[in-house]
Amino acid sequence: MATHKLGIIMHGVTGRMGLNQHLIRSIIAIRKQGGVTLSNGDKVMPDPILVGRNAEKMEALAKAHNIARWGSDLDAALANPADTVFFDAGTTQMRPTLLAKAIRAGKHVYCEKPIATNLNEAVEIARLAEKSGLKHGAVQDKLFLPGLRKLDMLRRAGFFGRMLSVRLEFGYWVFEGDLQPIQRPSWNYRAEDGGGMILDMMCHWRYVLDNLFGKVTSVSCLGATHIPQRWDEAGKPYTCTADDAAYATAQLTGHNGEPVIAQLNMSWATRVRRDDLVTFHVDGTHGSAVAGLSDCRAQSRVGTPRPVWNPDVKQTMPFFDQWQEVPDTETYDNGFKIQWEQFIRHLVEDAPWRYGLPEGAKGVQLVEAALQSWKERRWVDVPPLQV
Repeated sequence: MATHKLGIIMHGVTGRMGLNQHLIRSIIAIRKQGGVTLSNGDKVMPDPILVGRNAEKMEALAKAHNIARWGSDLDAALANPADTVFFDAGTTQMRPTLLAKAIRAGKHVYCEKPIATNLNEAVEIARLAEKSGLKHGAVQDKLFLPGLRKLDMLRRAGFFGRMLSVRLEFGYWVFEGDLQPIQRPSWNYRAEDGGGMILDMMCHWRYVLDNLFGKVTSVSCLGATHIPQRWDEAGKPYTCTADDAAYATAQLTGHNGEPVIAQLNMSWATRVRRDDLVTFHVDGTHGSAVAGLSDCRAQSRVGTPRPVWNPDVKQTMPFFDQWQEVPDTETYDNGFKIQWEQFIRHLVEDAPWRYGLPEGAKGVQLVEAALQSWKERRWVDVPPLQV
């Protein structure tokens, strides 16, 4: 068995997602486990170089995590033939330009989502990647959550019968910054800096809906800026120009051709009273299930209780206790790491891969349709995307 080195240019890993999920919990974790194992038993060892505008910050980050290479010159990094992969987790506004630059330099590309702030740019970069003959991918991490993997197992087993509806509840209270310190970056609430709930999250819900419940065919969406003023990292007040909540209904064509209705509620101005920070409640003729990030609970047709509506008597039926937990039947690794391992196998031995940039463009398509629906206060069709 041999070990092969894979040079990866990692850009934008000083941010929360890039640092925690991609650098520490994915690439460093893969290095600690001895690399990615190929089908023939060989190993692939990621050899990252951290690249960003601030050389001192890059050096400190690299040394803190025992990484030998760092720099502030992206052009020099792209010119190094030993580094064959470019990864970006920086700002959405810059992503299409950076991806195009990397592709023209002959690099395979992998990136966070959204892959662009508008559909034209998303389609353009997806087409460039497709025509280049290089390999490419967009992060679709929610598909690898333990809760959704259990939910998908129920679907594949036919547990739901004919699927009827999906209800998503997502979000929590993000502190304004005056009374308690903020726990999300202030740019998230400024549209001019790429912020906004619809742009941030609709690209996630697109791949979740498409893969688990049915193809999105139309959407109706209402956005809102519930908190008009927040305080930034320096404690200075600023006006919020981006939506911090959105309420959408989507029509899907299910995997068996049946219609499925999806309701999507997402908010940074809500307080959690549910099983998890995000829950997916699926109803079907033969059963229902509710999944969070890690857990999934189900209720079959024969196990469905008969509640009685009587507003004059306090409810005594323990609804939460009437659901059966779907057990952990395997070890669930970090979802970002799993997708990194799949992408690396795709690069090195052409293993199957279905999360290319065209899939990322579909997410941006739903973002634009939702924004158009909000602006025009109407349903908007989501046709098959041609890339």
